[in-house]
Amino acid sequence: MRRLPIFYQDKPCYEIVISKDFQEAPKEFAPFLGSEKKVCIVTDTHVEGLHAGALKEALEGLCGQVDVYAIPAGEENKTLDQIKELYRFLIEKRYGRGDVLAALGGGVVGDMTGYAAATYLRGIDYIQVPTTLLAQNDSSIGGKTGVDFDGYKNMVGAFKMPRLVYINLSLLSTLESRHYFEGFAEVMKHGLIKDVKFYTWLIDHMYEICERDPEVLEEMIYRSCSIKKAVVEKDPLEQGERALLNFGHTIGHAIEKAKHFELMHGECVALGAVAASFISWKRNLISMEEYYEIRDMFVPFYLPISVENVDPSEILQITKSDKKAQNGTVKFVLLNRIGDAFVDRTVTDEEILAAVREILFDEAAGKE
Repeated sequence: MRRLPIFYQDKPCYEIVISKDFQEAPKEFAPFLGSEKKVCIVTDTHVEGLHAGALKEALEGLCGQVDVYAIPAGEENKTLDQIKELYRFLIEKRYGRGDVLAALGGGVVGDMTGYAAATYLRGIDYIQVPTTLLAQNDSSIGGKTGVDFDGYKNMVGAFKMPRLVYINLSLLSTLESRHYFEGFAEVMKHGLIKDVKFYTWLIDHMYEICERDPEVLEEMIYRSCSIKKAVVEKDPLEQGERALLNFGHTIGHAIEKAKHFELMHGECVALGAVAASFISWKRNLISMEEYYEIRDMFVPFYLPISVENVDPSEILQITKSDKKAQNGTVKFVLLNRIGDAFVDRTVTDEEILAAVREILFDEAAGKE
């Protein structure tokens, strides 16, 4: 087991525990449970049949009642309507402020469970049990919760710190390839924005990562989580440096919406990262060779570097409606160099349009 303590306002807040299975779950969950408490495992209809039974079995001796509630799987269900149904379940099961929610799933489940925990009875405890690579190295850490609104990503949300993040590495073995590789986009992002040595390590361990080698995955997730830990501790409420974590997300979120969520979040982040790196190159911040290396680095991990059937002008308009835009000005994360990112508010419409055109698939030429 490996552990990473997370501090909030210079005080210990919660721990990230990286384990190979659920064997240590009872010991790690015990401080937050008790015979008088109830636990609701919030999952989705896909993960429920894979892992909910194992987690429920691990927790049943620690508390008076363990329930499982499954949200319909898919980003399209990350809505206030689904939160309303979860509230109804908790009310009917008589959950009180001393009870606990456990988010068992990917980023959608984690965000929704966290938001429910922040708002149900003005706040109850919750624990993150991320089941995807994306959630294990990124979305389960830092206390950002939320739901989408009319297709706009995470427009309604709250900051709510979990009591624990329990990462079970064995769960990655059950992920479909597409779901596994989309999570690598966030891993790659962490290296690009903060740690060139980690970026190089990822290149050097490309084969082992693709093969899901357990020891390499443990090291990768530990180092990726360490980067996010350092950023969120400095800026827990996203007032400054934490915005660096949005590298690739500005155009990525716009593509996600324009494509009606046909592409997965990590796939869109990869496209957005390529676009942001392109702008960085055109501003002479990184070299042409570095840009093409970044772009091509996504390919071995089966992540897209081009997209079809999007209108650059539509992508531009959606970026200006994003929650990160201020008075129509888009906050963009660019690279000074690999491992050193910064927030820029001067990216022009023309630069955004050129970056989107760069990642458009050229059907007539039959190439990217």
